[in-house]
Amino acid sequence: MELKEYWRIARRRFWIILVLLVSSALTWLLFPSRTAPSYAASMRFVVGVRPESSQGKFYTYDRYYTWLTAEYLVDDLAEVVKSRAFAQDVASLAGVDIPPGAIQGATSAGKLHRILTVQIHWGNREELERIANATANVLLHQSAKYFAQLSTENAVVSLIDPPQVSLVGPSLRQRLDLPLRLVFALVLGILLAFLWDYFDDTIRDRQDLESLGLPILAEVPAKHRFLPRQRSLP
Repeated sequence: MELKEYWRIARRRFWIILVLLVSSALTWLLFPSRTAPSYAASMRFVVGVRPESSQGKFYTYDRYYTWLTAEYLVDDLAEVVKSRAFAQDVASLAGVDIPPGAIQGATSAGKLHRILTVQIHWGNREELERIANATANVLLHQSAKYFAQLSTENAVVSLIDPPQVSLVGPSLRQRLDLPLRLVFALVLGILLAFLWDYFDDTIRDRQDLESLGLPILAEVPAKHRFLPRQRSLP
């Protein structure tokens, strides 16, 4: 089957494709997918270590080991932030009746050198503000017990970017909802058009007769062509 034959079938059943496309668009307009608003809070901390006091007039490479230890602490602290014990401390300080597991699942941490970034995603803006502020307070004032577990007593955590709550925009799936619907309707319409034409045994033109191997004696054109009227000679 040539491309012209494909196009002839699609044009003949174009109304099927059009109906499915219009139906998909109307369904998206009349019954939009409603999603609850989502908010995100982000904050950044810098982690350092107090250098040891000098015991003599000699070079001890204290700054080098201080920076190196701080980078290792950020790696460990990023995992501490995602722990259930940390979520329990945040929930207690925030004063919200929320299971610590929910806070634990909504909290993520990233690290770059000695910078710790904490992000929290939540569905309620007021609760998120309280959780974010409690997270910052736990890291600033209650992190000593976590550093004690990490065998570091001279660690210092400083807040460089306070918690900022913002509304999360629509996800990629929500932005592609209508295009995906239209593409699916287009593909389905084309398949139905070809399936209908496959089971349709109606004779419409000479191509249908030729495909059956029948001889063609004459052909009546679909549109009448009127010849221009000739004037009679005087």
